[in-house]
Amino acid sequence: MTDNAPAPDWAYAELDGLMARGAAFFGSRYALMGGAMSWVSERHLVAALSNAGAFGVIACGAMEPPRLAEEIAGTQALTSKPFGVNLITMHPRLDQLVDVCLAAHVGHIVFAGGIPPGSAIKKAKEGGAKVVCFAPALVLAKRLVRSGADALVIEGSEAGGHIGPVSLNVLAQEILPHMTDVPVFVAGGIGRGEAILSYLEMGAAGAQLGTRFVCATECIAHPAFKQAFIRGNARDAMPTVQLDDAFQVIPVRALQNAGTKRFLEFQAETIRRFRAGEVEKDVAQLDIEHYWAGALRRAVIDGDVENGSLMAGQSVGMVTKEQPAAEIIKELVDQAAMAIAARRRNAA
Repeated sequence: MTDNAPAPDWAYAELDGLMARGAAFFGSRYALMGGAMSWVSERHLVAALSNAGAFGVIACGAMEPPRLAEEIAGTQALTSKPFGVNLITMHPRLDQLVDVCLAAHVGHIVFAGGIPPGSAIKKAKEGGAKVVCFAPALVLAKRLVRSGADALVIEGSEAGGHIGPVSLNVLAQEILPHMTDVPVFVAGGIGRGEAILSYLEMGAAGAQLGTRFVCATECIAHPAFKQAFIRGNARDAMPTVQLDDAFQVIPVRALQNAGTKRFLEFQAETIRRFRAGEVEKDVAQLDIEHYWAGALRRAVIDGDVENGSLMAGQSVGMVTKEQPAAEIIKELVDQAAMAIAARRRNAA
């Protein structure tokens, strides 16, 4: 059986069974969730993923409430399928953003970038939305479920963008056997269907992928940004370095370029300004975060792949061409089904 040969129907049925819980949670055909990538996960890619049977997620990022309302309405104009919205917990207008989602009848709100306040979870749930949270450790996973999370995402350090210190391989072993009350989705470094299958068999409800979808035809990212992904290898996607313990800078995994070096220089200069009493610590911290937001836009939208931020996961080496979202999803599903069929054949 080759990579292009279709798997038998029973293999797809078995895969459907493994994905059933996650697909039912999202209301989608497949338990495949689009990773929320700032400037990338906007209406066109989100709608394309949902229309193709996955579950698209809008990356709110630094959007203000009126802008998020526009993006949700734009997405709803392109798809009648379910999709979610990812909100960053440190956003100063988090409550208003939740209100925007509820007013637009968004069914799933994903809280990312930290532990969401209990009030935000409560408001989302009382408004009729399902709440998804990121859990970087088992103790936090249990705490989030007690706080009302309806589902969890465990994301390994192989992911692109802001990352934690632990690989998905370890997180899955630590968390999946002990968290069965709610669906748990895995993320980080996933680029093929065989990997998705292995985590489903460990107890995951589904998988979240981001990097794999950057080169979707429907993605609005600049052609130069997409070409950087197509050329990139796993070893090119490296995490940034924190220069000072007094400034917690969450590592960001990105393809190395001149912009990576400039961030270290900017970080050092910002810390110097704080030490000299020129800026308050919280302002300096925010300046560092804002640097990444601007650098990412320069790369994704303007195509400045030398000076902008090329946030990418280690699965970037599996991105080899631009293709429609539906084709990418079909490849992933076919690979998983073929792995199921091959195992049965080898056991015979």
